[in-house]
Amino acid sequence: MKGKYKFLLLALLIAVASCSFTSKKFEDPDKDRLLIQLITYLLDQGHFEPKEINDKFSSEVFDDYLNNLDPFKRYFYESDIKEFEAYRNQIDDQIKAYDVSFFNLTHERLLQRIAESKEIYKGLLEKPFDFSKNETYNADYKKLTYVTSKREMKERWRKQLKFSTIANYDDALAQQNLDADADENESTVTKKSVKELEAEARLSTKKSLDELYDYIDDRRRNDWFAVYINAIVEEFDPHTFYFAPEDKERFDRDISGKFEGIGARLQKKVDGIMVNEIISGGPAWRADELEVGDQILKVKQEDEKEAVNVVGMRLDDAIKFIKGPKGTVVTLTLKKVDGTVKDIDIKRDVVELEETYAKSSIVEKEGKTFGIINLPKFYISFEDYNERNAASDIKQEIIRLKKEGVEGLVMDLRNNGGGSLQTVVDIAGLFIEEGPVVQVKTTGEAKEVLKDKDKSILWDGPLVILVNELSASASEILAAAMQDYKRGIVIGSKQTYGKGTVQTVMDLNRMVKNNTAGDMGALKFTTQKFYRINGGSTQLEGVKSDVVVPDRYSYIDIGEKDQENPLPWDKIDAADYEVWTDYFDYDTTVAKSKARMASNEQLKLIDANAQWVKKIRDREAYSLNYETYKKEMEINEEEAKRFSKLSEYQTDLTFTSLPYELKLMDNDSVLMEKRNRWHKSLSKDVYVEEAINVLSDIKAVHGLEGSMANSVKN
Repeated sequence: MKGKYKFLLLALLIAVASCSFTSKKFEDPDKDRLLIQLITYLLDQGHFEPKEINDKFSSEVFDDYLNNLDPFKRYFYESDIKEFEAYRNQIDDQIKAYDVSFFNLTHERLLQRIAESKEIYKGLLEKPFDFSKNETYNADYKKLTYVTSKREMKERWRKQLKFSTIANYDDALAQQNLDADADENESTVTKKSVKELEAEARLSTKKSLDELYDYIDDRRRNDWFAVYINAIVEEFDPHTFYFAPEDKERFDRDISGKFEGIGARLQKKVDGIMVNEIISGGPAWRADELEVGDQILKVKQEDEKEAVNVVGMRLDDAIKFIKGPKGTVVTLTLKKVDGTVKDIDIKRDVVELEETYAKSSIVEKEGKTFGIINLPKFYISFEDYNERNAASDIKQEIIRLKKEGVEGLVMDLRNNGGGSLQTVVDIAGLFIEEGPVVQVKTTGEAKEVLKDKDKSILWDGPLVILVNELSASASEILAAAMQDYKRGIVIGSKQTYGKGTVQTVMDLNRMVKNNTAGDMGALKFTTQKFYRINGGSTQLEGVKSDVVVPDRYSYIDIGEKDQENPLPWDKIDAADYEVWTDYFDYDTTVAKSKARMASNEQLKLIDANAQWVKKIRDREAYSLNYETYKKEMEINEEEAKRFSKLSEYQTDLTFTSLPYELKLMDNDSVLMEKRNRWHKSLSKDVYVEEAINVLSDIKAVHGLEGSMANSVKN
C-alpha cells in the first residue's frame, strides 16, 4: 500500500535525521513529555482523519479519562471532580505544551483514594451482612453520581460488597445442598450454619478484592500514564491505541501466533506467580516437569550464578526473566503442587500458539465429503512474511483437503477479529482466477486497488463463508470479496462487526535519536480506510449475510457502530471486476437456504435465547434481601431451562481430522483432546450444518449443469 509505506518511510527518515528541528522535537529527556510529542506528531501527520485538539476535544478526553480511572465511581469524590473541572478545557493546551499537570494531579489523587478504599472494604467485610433487610443494588454505574462524603462512599462500597457476597452466599448454600444430596448417609454430613456460610461468603469476596488490589498495587506510574495517553488517542477513533512496552510485546506475539520462551501461561496470585497453562508442544510441555498449579519462586539464567527471587515481583517483570532467546536454558525453582520445592531446567524455544492458527476437518454427510477450515485470525510475522502466516496455512489446508476428495469447502471466520491485510488478498486469490480484492484509500491520495495477480485457482469448488457480529476487519474484506464476486455464499449474522479501517503500528523508539528516556512503546493508529470492490465501505455497516441466522449476539450492541468515535461510512467508485458465473445458481441456492432457516426450530430457540440474554444484561436493580434474591434467581433458572435443549442439539454430520494430524496425535494427547472437543462442538453447530446443506445444494446444481452440458456436447 503506497500510502502506508510512504508514511513509514517518512517516520524512518525522522528517526535518522540529524537536523536541529528533529533533535529539538524528539529529544526531550523527560519521557512523559517526549511521549506526548511523538504521539501528537504522528496523529497530526499520519492519522486518516486528524482531529483538531481544541476545547471540545479536551472536554471529551476529560470525561473519558476519569471514567476509565473510576468507572464504578467508588474512588473519587464530588469534591475531587470539582477540583479536576478546572482542567476540563485546558487539556488541549497542556497537550500542545507537553504539560502533564492534569495527569499528575489525578494520578496522585487516585492513589490516595485507592488506599482509602482498601481500608473501607476491609473494614466493611469484617462485619456480617444482614440478608433479611429489604434494600436494592443498582448496577447502572453510568447513572451514578459521585459521592459527597465519606459516609456516602462507605455506603456505596457496602452495597457493592453485599451484592458480591450475597452471590457467594447463594453459591455456598447451593453447594452444601448438593453435597448433602450426593451423600447416601446424611448423618455423616456436617451442615454449616447460616452464620458460617455468610462468613465464608464474605471471606470469598475479600479474597477476590485482595487479588484485584494486588494487581492495582503492581501498576506503576507509567501504566497509569498509558491510561491517560489512551484517553487522548482514542478520541481519534476506537482503533487508535498506545502500547506501553510490555503491551507492544504481547501485540506482536498475538498477531504472529508465536514467541520465544518456555511455553507456559502464568498468573499472579496472592501467594506468588502460578502456572495456569502449559502450551501444547512447547518446551515446558516437552520437558514434562512443569505442572499447572506450580508456583515459581526463583529464576536463574544459564550464564549467571545467582537466581532471582520473583516472589512478590510484578508479573510482567517476572516474565522478562523467564522468557528468553531460543536455545538458552532457564532454571526455575518451583514450589510444586504437592508442596515440595524443586529446580528444573527448561531449554527455551519458539512457542507456537496453536489456537491462533488455521485448522481444518473433513466433514461427512450422507456419503458426501466436505471440508471446513477455521481461521481464528489473519496472523503474520511482521519481520518475515515468508514465515508461517494465515495465507500459507490456508493454502496448505486446502491442498490437504483436496487430497481427501472434498466436494465443498466452509471457511469459518466467526469471532475472527482480523489481522494482516496482505494475507487477506493472498487468501482471496486462492478462490478466484485474478482481480481486485479490496480498495484502500489514504487521505489526500488516489485509491489503491489491491489485486490477486495469480491466474491460478487453488479451489474452484463450492464455497461458504461463516461470519458473525465479531467477524471484523480482514474477515470482512474476505467475506465481502467473495460476496461481491458471487464466488461464495455468506451465512451468519445480520451484519459483521463493521471495522473498515487500516491501522499502522509504529515503534516510537525508531523516531528518537540518542534516546535516554527509556523504551517508548508503540502507537497503533488509523492510516487508511478500505472499501469493497463494489465501492462501498464495510465501516459501520459491515458485511450483510446472504442468509441471516440469529445467534447469541443478535440483540447485543457490540459492533463498530456501538463504539465511541468511529469513523463514518462512505463510498468510492467500484473497481473493475467480473462476477463469478462458473457453476451454480446463486439466487436459487440462497433462497433455499433462507427457507430452511425460517423453519428451523433450533434457530427459533436460539433467537428466543438471545432476547432473554439481552433482558438479563439490561437488568439494573437487584434485591439484597436473600429471600427475594433467591426467588429472582429461581425465576431466571426456570426461564433458562427452556433453553437447555440448545446444548442437546445434534447434527448428522461426522467430523474427522486430516491424516497428518492423526499421526501427530499418536504422540500428542493434548492435540487429540483439543480436536475432539472441536469436533464435538461442530457436531452440535446448526450454522455449520446449514453451511454443509448449502454446499450440497451447490454441488447438486453444479452436477446438474455439468450433465446438461455433456448432453449438449453429445
